[in-house]
Amino acid sequence: MPAGKKRGGRARRLRIVRSLPALPRRAEDAHKVDFGRVLLIAGSPGMTGAATFAAEATLRSGAGLVLVGCPKTLNPILEVKLTACMTLPLPETRQGTLRRRAARDILALSEKWTTLAIGPGLSTHPETRDLVLNVLPKWKGEIVVDADALNHCATDLEVLRRCHDRVVLTPHPGEFSRLTGLSTKDIQKDRAGTASRFAREHRVVLVLKGSGTVVSDGERIFTNRSGNPGMATAGSGDVLTGMIAAMLGQGLEPFAAASLAVALHGKAGDLAAKEVGQVSMTAEDLLDSIPAAIRNHGRGRSKRST
Repeated sequence: MPAGKKRGGRARRLRIVRSLPALPRRAEDAHKVDFGRVLLIAGSPGMTGAATFAAEATLRSGAGLVLVGCPKTLNPILEVKLTACMTLPLPETRQGTLRRRAARDILALSEKWTTLAIGPGLSTHPETRDLVLNVLPKWKGEIVVDADALNHCATDLEVLRRCHDRVVLTPHPGEFSRLTGLSTKDIQKDRAGTASRFAREHRVVLVLKGSGTVVSDGERIFTNRSGNPGMATAGSGDVLTGMIAAMLGQGLEPFAAASLAVALHGKAGDLAAKEVGQVSMTAEDLLDSIPAAIRNHGRGRSKRST
């Protein structure tokens, strides 16, 4: 089905967005809490890197405070890796993944922590699935849903209908296939159309990753032109999750936050490619290039997707 069409043949016009928002100016007497308190729920055995990349990207992208909730046995590792973040050890299963009862500890923070990012390296354990499906509709602020949390949502899409309309989903085509039941081939044929229809139906902002990442809230659509194949590397998506969470924490509305983060993520990849080349690029290189990408945008060099 072509982009901008509804089932039954009735046209649905999407507003194409090409300009990007500026980050809010920082007052001289600003305090760290002015720039967002982001709670990141991430990690499982063998996947501490995913939590680390997401957390570091959140800080590098301007969030004032970052708290990383993780299975308790991984907490000592993340305390060493994430010296500028706080950590929160949570109840875990025998397999070292998050238990369903950890939802109580997470939701107890909903009043204080403005933004929730959930999913990087989280695992597909059934108890972790129960935790995700319990937390999402009860969280009071903005949410970024990535990786394994997306896979859990695919088992019960009704959970998205029970959420408020401040949710950003960040699937790659394989994850989006699980969410929609469509083949990746069909998705790739009509990335804009499938993304916008899903976003409109489920009242979310959908970030369909890949070459020419598409961002849609069902009414607007932004197609990114920055980035390069070197970014197809482990941890790149975790970095994007952290960047979106940081933009939300700084007060941008979800569509604007996702669009800006996607563009800056791609720009960071382009800057990293100039330094180390596409073949050798890693997620660490993306992290190192975020400050320059943000500086260039702040000087007006990245106000439009190029």
